[in-house]
Amino acid sequence: MFQKAILHLDMDAFFASVEIKKNSKLIGRPLIVGGLGGRGVVTSCSYEARHFGIHSGMPMAIALRRCPSAKVVRGDYEDYEKHSAIITEIIAEEGPVFEKSSIDEFYVDISGMDKYIGCLQWSKELRERILKETGLPVSAGLAVNKLVSKVRAGEAKPNGSGWVEQGKEKLFLAPLPVRKIPLIGRETARKLSLLGIRKTGTLSQVPVDLLEREFGKPGREIHRRANGIDHRPVVPYTERKSFSSEHTFQTDTIDVNFLRRQLRDMTMKLSYDMRAAGKLTAGVTVKIRYTDFNTYSRSQRVKVTAHDQQLLPVAEKLFNRLFTRRQCIRLIGIRFDRLAGGHTQLDLFNDTQEDNNLMVALDKVRKRFGAGAVLKA
Repeated sequence: MFQKAILHLDMDAFFASVEIKKNSKLIGRPLIVGGLGGRGVVTSCSYEARHFGIHSGMPMAIALRRCPSAKVVRGDYEDYEKHSAIITEIIAEEGPVFEKSSIDEFYVDISGMDKYIGCLQWSKELRERILKETGLPVSAGLAVNKLVSKVRAGEAKPNGSGWVEQGKEKLFLAPLPVRKIPLIGRETARKLSLLGIRKTGTLSQVPVDLLEREFGKPGREIHRRANGIDHRPVVPYTERKSFSSEHTFQTDTIDVNFLRRQLRDMTMKLSYDMRAAGKLTAGVTVKIRYTDFNTYSRSQRVKVTAHDQQLLPVAEKLFNRLFTRRQCIRLIGIRFDRLAGGHTQLDLFNDTQEDNNLMVALDKVRKRFGAGAVLKA
């Protein structure tokens, strides 16, 4: 039935589901996980909360105006990471090749499984095992590529599953709103709507040259995805241990302001690298080497994050604690370890929507022009 078979697993409202598992009194209640302060941001929410139009990334003040009776919890990212590790272990035991794309999403390449148990049966049994052993809802989609399997899993939510037969990818995607296609964000969907394009089937018939004229190079990828074409492989999962950077100066220096600028620039670049890789850090280490080659380092645990605003003060604090000899320095370095998978919204729970919008905008610039394109003044 499937020459190529990719299974997408998506844990439903993951953070909220973990909180409900821990506290059965939350079952059936509108639940919001996020910052408790008035300027906080919604990180996750239950489907009961989504009924009121609440979604991740929404300012907490707006969410509570829409549903004043919602229960708000700050959340425990370390606990979520533990649950994610359990799911990862289950998939690793069962799946031949799998990719962990975030803390709560996985792709499994099960091509060739039809020769043995069958792709559909194997997928069903894996999903049932995850449900049984974790007690957490999970939606699944099976198709010939990552794009269609992800969209199919999304259409199966909450806590459902489905598959798209090979050769029927375009037929499945055609009636869906263009916003359902990964890569098409709110602004792209708005521009397509102005062109009279609201359904994926309509989008698939638009000449690729027209899309490229309107959207630049991404127009070709939009055309491919609207037609259900996706050649991206499942990247085997490997756990990266740290992100680090060191700089050895041509001339040893005691210029403190210069040293702090170097440390700041390295911190910002590595923070972006972590966000781009879908990683968060819970440990920061700063290292210096004096002109006499004596080397010292200091470390500090932090709440999981990948945001400059949280990491820069820690890096500077550690540097101040290290630089006590007032001798010339020949090397400075920084390392982020204790990594966790996931995409941060600033410090995950307490930052503002303005901070979030700024970080997203800066990362778009970095993605287009390079990680060093935007630095602090």
